[in-house]
Amino acid sequence: MEEMEEELKCPVCGSFYREPIILPCSHNLCQACARNILVQTPDSESPQSRRASGSAVSDYDYLDLDKMSLYSEADSGYGSYGGFASAPTTPCQKSPNGVRVFPPAAPPPPAALAPPPPPRNACLTCPQCHRSLVLDERGLRGFPRNRLLEGVIDRYQQGRAAALRCQLCEKAPKEAAVMCEQCDVFYCDPCRLRCHPPRGPLAKHRLVPPAQGRVSRRLSPRKISTCTDHELENHSMYCVQCKSPVCYQCLEEGKHSSHEVKALGAMWKLHKSQLSQALNGLSDRAKEAKEFLVQLRNMVQQIQENSVEFEACLVAQCDALIDALNRRKAQLLSRVNKEHEHKLKVVRDQISHCTVKLRQTTGLMEYCLEVIKENDPSGFLQISDALIRRVHMTEDQWGKGTLTPRMTTDFDLNLDNAPLLQSIHQLDFVQMKGTLAAAATGAQSIPAWWKLSLCGGSCPSLVEAPCPACSMPRPCRCPRPRRVPTVLTPPCLCVPVAWFSFDPSSAHADIIFSNDNLTVTCNSYDDRVVLGKTGFSKGLHYWELSIDRYDNHPDPAFGVARIDVLKDAMLGKDDKAWAMYVDNNRSWFMHNNSHTNRTEGGITKGATVGVLLDLTRRTLTFSINEDQQGPVAFENLEGLFFPAVSLNRNVQVTLHTGLPVPEFYASRSAMP
Repeated sequence: MEEMEEELKCPVCGSFYREPIILPCSHNLCQACARNILVQTPDSESPQSRRASGSAVSDYDYLDLDKMSLYSEADSGYGSYGGFASAPTTPCQKSPNGVRVFPPAAPPPPAALAPPPPPRNACLTCPQCHRSLVLDERGLRGFPRNRLLEGVIDRYQQGRAAALRCQLCEKAPKEAAVMCEQCDVFYCDPCRLRCHPPRGPLAKHRLVPPAQGRVSRRLSPRKISTCTDHELENHSMYCVQCKSPVCYQCLEEGKHSSHEVKALGAMWKLHKSQLSQALNGLSDRAKEAKEFLVQLRNMVQQIQENSVEFEACLVAQCDALIDALNRRKAQLLSRVNKEHEHKLKVVRDQISHCTVKLRQTTGLMEYCLEVIKENDPSGFLQISDALIRRVHMTEDQWGKGTLTPRMTTDFDLNLDNAPLLQSIHQLDFVQMKGTLAAAATGAQSIPAWWKLSLCGGSCPSLVEAPCPACSMPRPCRCPRPRRVPTVLTPPCLCVPVAWFSFDPSSAHADIIFSNDNLTVTCNSYDDRVVLGKTGFSKGLHYWELSIDRYDNHPDPAFGVARIDVLKDAMLGKDDKAWAMYVDNNRSWFMHNNSHTNRTEGGITKGATVGVLLDLTRRTLTFSINEDQQGPVAFENLEGLFFPAVSLNRNVQVTLHTGLPVPEFYASRSAMP
């Protein structure tokens, strides 16, 4: 019951209601608090005179929320008006509950210094809804007493307090020692001696123990609420028009004589039944809110656990990238070392060859010089011809590129690291639409196998062994022992379950994008082509396109294409696209302007076209509303393919990605 406590506290003083009164706006105030926030207005500035004179509104006119007439509430003796004139310099204050309230007007000057004030009207502003009320001659007595709220507060305080406390202690209430049945107040001993001495008229009061007083208070008959117009009369009927209890004198003499009335007991039971029915609906909402809070708290725990797991997986993937780079670094360094050894070997071999040749040449030269020194002509002529031939032959051997280096000192290796650096900068997560949709609808999250990195082994950071159950390097329904976040690696282009959108940068200028580039149409009557942002070279991929608008029976086309496909013609008109184009009755497969396999069954607004690209089997298959269109549309597909659509201004489509393989294909894939 602690949640109910705010309903039992006054918006002005912030304490439990004491002698609460009911305002016409159905809010409650302590009678003392209502008296404190009364604002006095001169007769000349009363709501009636201000409306008659048409005077300007005061600074408090912003409080008027409902513009009610002065004597609305079926002439109940009080009403609201569109503002009142009080001291405009009086600032508003805030109660302990944070509700704006207005202090009473400043006291009038002394009689000796100023003339007597003119007659004034008392005005009251509800601190909760700021509805302004003007009081009649009865003042606050014109508002009914909320005895039912008093009873609820008494029961709440009695049920909450383990020990009864003194009601007159100013600060920390002490434990009550007695209760006066006549005063209906609990006293501690000091307060009893000070405020309830056993002498004079108080000597006849009966003091009982607090526990007995609690029982007697609970068993005492409830005070019957009396009529505000006839204080000696109890309520006996209910005025349907004024929606308030009335007494018999109100029906005979008062303003309710011409109103429809009903029996008080019957209306009490009827309103109790209506409140119970309303509470049933509110109880259902509260139950749903509690279940929702439990779900949110579970989500907090799950988010924390998933975050730790995801961070660990991300660190593992980045470490795998670093390890792969280190391995590649070692391979490249090995190639450089081999080139180094090869160059050294060639140069050293040439040095050895030239050294031997030079030694032979030098020996021949020295021998010839010694022969020239001889003075024997006949002996010289016997060997001169042979020496001359040897000298010329040796000279010719040196002239055939022998003195040119066979190897350069430069390394003819240039490391092309620009694509890798670009890929590192583009490294990002591929957000899965299925996960987001499941979170938004509260459904169970997608299976773990959709989060696996399965790229067939070409990406160092995403390499995983084929599925042990089906031996296929693609998303399958076989349980896997490990989950890793799917990371988009541009050089690989084989993300298994990617959430991609249409690509404005490569689309025709007439294509119009919306919905975060997931919805496209065209402003031309001619067919225009738009591609997806992600290209695929391996794996199994499935996406759908929902037909949002389909007017005048156009022929949109859906399929895959190369990056350099014609953008100003129907998809499939050139050899760079493989597509299915459809009308409202039939569909055709088209490649290089060649039509094949006409199939009955077209599209309308709301239809869904599915495109399934299986690069493991190198096939392309289409479906409409989950019904496969003919056999396999195209085979022997190889290379890099982008999702593609061609359409004109009569068609609008929305792309849906990150979807599981349709059942008709999954069952076929499971067959041997």
